[in-house]
Amino acid sequence: MTDNQSKFAGKIVLVTGGTSGIGKAAVIAFAQQGATVIFIGRREEEGQRLMEAIQSRAESAWFIPVDISSETEAEALFKQIKEKFGRLDIAFNNAGIELERTVTEITYAEYRNLFDINVWGIMVAIKHEIQLMLQHGGSIVNTSSIAGHVGVPGFSAYSATKHAIEGLVKTTSLEYAQQGIRINCVAPAFIDTPMVERYIGKQQSAKQHLASLHPMGRLGEPSDIVDAVLFLSSCDAAFITGESLKVDGGWTAQ
Repeated sequence: MTDNQSKFAGKIVLVTGGTSGIGKAAVIAFAQQGATVIFIGRREEEGQRLMEAIQSRAESAWFIPVDISSETEAEALFKQIKEKFGRLDIAFNNAGIELERTVTEITYAEYRNLFDINVWGIMVAIKHEIQLMLQHGGSIVNTSSIAGHVGVPGFSAYSATKHAIEGLVKTTSLEYAQQGIRINCVAPAFIDTPMVERYIGKQQSAKQHLASLHPMGRLGEPSDIVDAVLFLSSCDAAFITGESLKVDGGWTAQ
C-alpha cells in the first residue's frame, strides 16, 4: 500500500448522501485510501450495491439507510457509530437536494422540505459529529455551493439554504476550534452528476451551454470536488477551519 493509498488508514469516516454523485465518489475515494467508511442515504438499493462493490475489493464500507433530516434517525445512526467504532474522525456532510423556483413560485411545503434537508440535515449531523469528536478532534466538511456565494437566478430558496450552510460553517468552526475540530465546506459550481442531469435533461446542447458558463469551459467532475474534500479532511489542512473552498472552474471570479 502506497502512502497515498494509506493516507486515511485507520480513520473512521462518515459520508452523508453517499449513494450517488459526489457522495458516492467520496465513499470510494476514502475507502481506497484506507478509511473505514460509514455512508448513508435514502436510496437503499444503490447503497447496498456500492457497499458490496467496495467490500469485494477488501476495502471497508458500511451502508446504513438513513434520512439525516430526521432527528430520530440521526440519533440512531450516531448511537450505532459510537457503539461499533467508539469515535468518528472525519465527516463529509453531502446530503442535499436542488430546487429551481423563483421566490414568487415557491410554496411553503417546498421551502420547508428544502430547508429541512439542506440546512437542518447538515446542522443535526454536525451536532452529533462534534459530540463524537470532542475527545480527540476531527474534521467536518460540508457541501455548500457557488449559490452560497453568488446569486443564481431561479434558485432563490436553494441559494438561501447554501448561504445558511456558509454561515453555519463559519460559526461552528469558531465554537469548536480549540477542541481540535475543524469545520469547513466545499462550494461546487455545476458538477456532472445525476442531480445536474435532472436539472438540464439529457440534451447535449443543454449540457454544452451549461459548461460554457464556466470560465474553464467544462462542467466539474465529482473527482474535482472529492479531491478538495480529501484535502480539507487531511492533516495537510491542519490549520484551515471556517473556510469555504470554491471548486467552480472560475465561476465566482467573473
